[in-house]
Formats: sequence, structure tokens, C-alpha cells
Amino acid sequence: MTLEVLGISVLWIFLFGYVIVASIDFGAGFFNAYSVLVGKNHILTNIIQRYLSPVWEVTNVFLVFFFVGIVGFFPQTAFYYGTILLVPVSISLVLLAIRGSYYAFESYGSRGHVGYTLTYGVSGLLIPASFSVVFAIAGGGFVDMVNGQPVLDYWALYTSPYAWSIVVLSIAAVLFISAVFLTWYAHKANDEEATNLMRKYALIWGLPLMISALGIMYEMKGINPESYANMVKLWWIFGISAVLFVLTMVLLWMKKNYGLAVVLLIAQFGFAFYAYGLAQYPYLLYPYLTIYDSFTSKQMAIALIVVFILGLCLLIPSLYLLLKLFLFNKNYVTGKEDNHA
Repeated sequence: MTLEVLGISVLWIFLFGYVIVASIDFGAGFFNAYSVLVGKNHILTNIIQRYLSPVWEVTNVFLVFFFVGIVGFFPQTAFYYGTILLVPVSISLVLLAIRGSYYAFESYGSRGHVGYTLTYGVSGLLIPASFSVVFAIAGGGFVDMVNGQPVLDYWALYTSPYAWSIVVLSIAAVLFISAVFLTWYAHKANDEEATNLMRKYALIWGLPLMISALGIMYEMKGINPESYANMVKLWWIFGISAVLFVLTMVLLWMKKNYGLAVVLLIAQFGFAFYAYGLAQYPYLLYPYLTIYDSFTSKQMAIALIVVFILGLCLLIPSLYLLLKLFLFNKNYVTGKEDNHA
């Protein structure tokens, strides 16, 4: 395995971690806001607030690692993406700032404020939608080189069925991942009413998830034939992901083994995520930039890999400790600690 492949593999791990953790966070905020709108906040709000309170601050750690690493390992990404992502990423960062601020206002200020709750929930869907545009751009077909400078064709991007399929997939994935996790979390809290409601949401969002995923594969054939051909070769990995998806849906339908359903869910997205990455290999921006273009020096690459692996070794135990002290703590999950306070 070359240093280039090892570097992008480490970064892909951090990005996948962000996708899972952030999806649960973003979806929880949306479901909380939706429950307020439809008058079901008495069912979901307590469960969701108990989840969000200890984890919302650490969600973006994975994202920070990824952004620092992508520029550190592949300096030319700053040149190519620095201009073309100015608008999409700026929107995402503004939404992240708004979301964090409004969560703080709602949690530590005017608790129960409807406006704060709705803003927090809606921004949770807009953030993954805006970030997902990066995957569409990286796939090719929307960037032209003008006088040696990369220029993003906004009209082609925002009228592309392929780009919109990715946006729909990102939203559906966020809501599906979050709903499955919160179903299990509510079940752990012995809250049958919240469990049944989140299970219903998980079953609902499973269908758009698969439809949008199939739509991306169909549209990619015309956008990036090379990546499409690679995806066809990797059909068996996507097939495993599809089987795991079906098993997750079956467990939800049968109302059993919600913990196993969460494990299958993470494995499902893991197989699909890494198969997609392999299909894009070796391109960071098709067809202009690969992982072998302007790779950092060998000494810097080794130092970055060591630092990132050590960071991962520190981050995973920290997350485990967080889960053990809060999310897996029976008194905390069931709200008994609140009653003693």
C-alpha cells in the first residue's frame, strides 16, 4: 500500500465517522423540530434532548480532522477546491455556526423556544444537503479549466439530476440513520411510544434512501463513465450493503433486535461508502486531480499518518467513554438522573 493510498484511507475513515455521527445528530434535531410542528413533542423531545446534550459538541471533530488532513496530504486540493467550493462550503459553515448558536440558545437560554428548535432542526437538513454537493462536483462534469483556473458551472450543477439525486440521498440517509439509532435509543429508555414513532419514521425513510441511491448510479453513467464502470465491477460490495439494508428493515418491521439493526445499519453504510470511494479511485476531482498529484513529501506524509492514527486512537476511546457515561447509562437514558436532580 502506497503512502497516497494509506493517507486517503485514513481520511476516508474520519469522513465516514463524521457521516454516521453527524447524521444521527442532524436527524435528531430535525425530528425534534418536526415533533413540535405536529404536536408530538411530548413523545420525542425528552429522548432526543437526552441524546443531543452530551454529543452535539463533539460531532464536528471528525470533520475538522478531515479538512486539515485533505489539505495536508494533498496540497493541490486547496487550489482546485478553494475557489469552486467557496459558495457551497461557505453556506455549510454558516449553517453550522447558526445551528450551534441556536442549540446553545435553546438549551441554555429560552428552553423550549419554538423558533430556536425549528431553526436548529431545519439547518440540520440543509447542512448535509450543501456538503453533499461536494461529492457531485468531485465526480466530474461541472468544473471547467479557464486560463489554468478551475471554474464551477453553477447552472450545470444545480440543474443536474445527478447532483439532486446526491442531495436527496444525503437527506434520506441522515433521516434514516438517525431514525434507526433513535428507535434503539428510545427502546433502551423503555419508552415504547417514542420507540414506535421513531420506528415508523425509519421504515418511511428507507424507501427514498434506496430510490435515490439507485438514481445516483443511473445518472452517473452519463456524468462519469469511468466511475460507473468501477461501480459495476464492485457490484458485490454494493450487493452486501443492499442485503444489510434489507436485514435492517426486516428487524425494524418485526420490532426486535434494535441494537443489531443499528450495527447492520453502520455496516451497510460502511460497505456502500467504501465501495463508492473505490469507484472514484484515484480521483479527488475528476478528471483533473488524483491522489498522486502534488502529494506531500514522504516525511510529512508519514508524520500526518502517525498523528491521524494517534488522533483516531484518542477519539474512539473518548467517544466510547462518552457513550458509556451518558448514552449507555441506564439512569441517564431513562431520565432517572433528571428526576434526582
